[in-house]
Amino acid sequence: MNILVINAGSSSLKYQLLDSETHAVLAKGLCERIGIDGCIKHTPADKDAYEADIAMPTHSEAIKAVLELLTSAAYGVIKSVNEIDAVGHRVVHGGEEFSGSVLIDGSVMKALEDCIPLAPLHNPANITGIKACRDVMPGIPMVGVFDTAFHQSIPPKAFLYALPYEYYSENKVRRYGFHGTSHYYVSRRAAAVLGRPIEELRLISCHLGNGSSVTAVKFGKSIDTSMGFTPLDGLPMGTRCGAIDPSIVEYIMHVRNLTVDEVNTIMNKKSGVLGVSGVSSDFRDLDKAASEGNARAELAIELFTYKVTKRIGSAAAAMGGVDAVIFTAGVGENSSVLRARIMTGLEFLGLKLDPEKNNVRGKEAIISTDDSPRQILVIPTNEELVIATDTARIVSEL
Repeated sequence: MNILVINAGSSSLKYQLLDSETHAVLAKGLCERIGIDGCIKHTPADKDAYEADIAMPTHSEAIKAVLELLTSAAYGVIKSVNEIDAVGHRVVHGGEEFSGSVLIDGSVMKALEDCIPLAPLHNPANITGIKACRDVMPGIPMVGVFDTAFHQSIPPKAFLYALPYEYYSENKVRRYGFHGTSHYYVSRRAAAVLGRPIEELRLISCHLGNGSSVTAVKFGKSIDTSMGFTPLDGLPMGTRCGAIDPSIVEYIMHVRNLTVDEVNTIMNKKSGVLGVSGVSSDFRDLDKAASEGNARAELAIELFTYKVTKRIGSAAAAMGGVDAVIFTAGVGENSSVLRARIMTGLEFLGLKLDPEKNNVRGKEAIISTDDSPRQILVIPTNEELVIATDTARIVSEL
């Protein structure tokens, strides 16, 4: 099946057209500045890339532009839109309603709208993308794949906050976790690389990028994760503060004379390694600045790696041990230096990093020593493939 994978943001739309059977990426691209002036970048598998400014007042125009390029003589990879068998949508928040991917119908759309208060920055954009595809591609089945779904196996002792219980039962305040599609994919790839059934493995998945999270995957199921009610919780990230004492919010509001919205913006967009370093949210910039003697850049790196190391230890404790640690996403896949710093001190868990094997970027590899009792792996994530295969599976059952 040819599956069009859509990841809609408020003013952007990422897409890939994949063959769900061969896993081949036929084309991919990005629409940006939707509702402003519009720009599209389109890369077919076997043809020249294309980039142009195109008017995109809404996501519907963006989808139309994508379909025109996918079927064009110069940059297309299919002859007709009819060759697209289904559309898979990345949806950030499914609440407690969805523990897996689902065919999108009226009841699913209502559930997504009901989740908007839980993900006001993400779900409205995802819903807009779904509606735009429905408008432009009527009759083509569509599937929702949720970032939160993989974490629905987390038990109450791990997902509940120590607040009055009615805040959970009535207002749905709990740990949801995110990056679930990524953690799902890399944990299963790790089992395949190790040649062992995932039902026998205790895996710690470290999705490290501008957004970062660590998940304990015990026997194939998520049992704990670092992100919480929102993606703000857990590790410090590119611009997000991660877990902090909640009283800090009230304190900063008073001493800095800030509103709730202003503090929320600071915690989400001006904190993390950017806030600590004052340099950048990009670890490549931080590495450069630290090598040139910037103490705050070095401190930001040290703070980040220390917190990841702690989370790995916490995840191991939650599972009663660990068989392998997985590094994935932009930083996890590509930074041998940060991986080495994170693993320093974890030898007591039987995790011994091989410096030579660790010298790898963006490809699957076992980077632990030959005599390491437990394994360390680099597994590039592929969330789009998970979305495509889930979509194909669900549509094939119709």
